[in-house]
Amino acid sequence: MTCYESALKPVYSSLTHALAEALVDVLWFIEGSEDEQLDQDDAVKVLEGVAHLAGKLSSDQRSELTDLLGTMAEAEADPGRREFLEGFPEGFGLLDDAV
Repeated sequence: MTCYESALKPVYSSLTHALAEALVDVLWFIEGSEDEQLDQDDAVKVLEGVAHLAGKLSSDQRSELTDLLGTMAEAEADPGRREFLEGFPEGFGLLDDAV
């Protein structure tokens, strides 16, 4: 998605939604980057850093973000990005250990 396409998106219902979209955009880019585009060691550090921070969210915050990611996945037209969104909660430590 280009910056121009992002500017055409409707206004988000909340700051949380806007920030979640931005986070997903960055992580989707990193996840799909080739070695020539981005140093893979740096990419892993970023992905692990996000997972670490996600693990520090309260249960309510994790639940809110997981629900939002589910809504985003339902609305996503790109199958690969939808799969990324669906796997995000588990991949980034948002699910409780008991789930």
